[in-house]
Amino acid sequence: MNSNDLSLNRLKNIKAVIFDMDGVLLDTESICDKIWTLLLTKMNLPDVEIAQNENRGCNVETMRKNLILRYGKSFQVEKFFSDFEIVFHKIEKEEGIKLLPDVKETLDYLKSKNYTLGLATSTERQVATRQLSNCGIFSYFDACAFGDEIENSKPAPDIYLKAANLLGVEPKFCVGVEDSHNGIRSCSAAGLLPVMVIDRMQPIHEIENLCFKIGKPISILKEML
Repeated sequence: MNSNDLSLNRLKNIKAVIFDMDGVLLDTESICDKIWTLLLTKMNLPDVEIAQNENRGCNVETMRKNLILRYGKSFQVEKFFSDFEIVFHKIEKEEGIKLLPDVKETLDYLKSKNYTLGLATSTERQVATRQLSNCGIFSYFDACAFGDEIENSKPAPDIYLKAANLLGVEPKFCVGVEDSHNGIRSCSAAGLLPVMVIDRMQPIHEIENLCFKIGKPISILKEML
C-alpha cells in the first residue's frame, strides 16, 4: 500500500481539523509582506522576499533569531518589531482585516459534519483572539494554541501537538491546514495529515511530498471531508 492509499484510509478516521490563522483564515500575509518590504528596504537590507518566506509561520521569538542570523547582530530587531506593530495596527484600524475566500462557508460545513475545530497560530493570544473575533469566527474553534504559549515555534511540532491535546484528539486523527512551508513541516512532524492552502507561497518538492492535498481556496477541504 502506497503513502497516498494510507492517507486515504486515514481520512475515514479524521475527527478534527486544526487551522493556522494567517494566510489560511485571515488575509494578513498580504499586509505583513508590504510592511516587511517597507521596513527592510528603508534599512537598505537585501533579500527581503527570502527573509519574509523563511519567517513565514514562525512566532516572534523565532523571527527575532532568524533576522539576527540573516542580518547580523547589528540588526535593530526590537526597532523592526516596534515599527512593524505600529504600521500593522494603523492598517488594521483604518482598513480592517478580511477573511480569505470561502472561510466561513468551509467552517460551517465542517461543523455540520461534526468535526472538532482547532487553531494553531504563531500569532500571540491577544492579537489572534482580537482579529478572529472581529472577523466573526473565533467562536468556531473548540480549542486554540498560540505562538506565545509554546516553547518551540513552527517548524517544530509543538503547537500542533498542543492544539490536538487541547482538543482531546490524537494527532493522527487530525488534519492540519497551513499556507507556509514551516507550517506544513510543523503539522507533519506532529503526525497530522497536512493540507496546504496556497496563499503567498508555492509548494516546493519537499512540501509536496509532505502534503495530502494542495490547492486553493480553503473550500478544498469540502472535497476531502
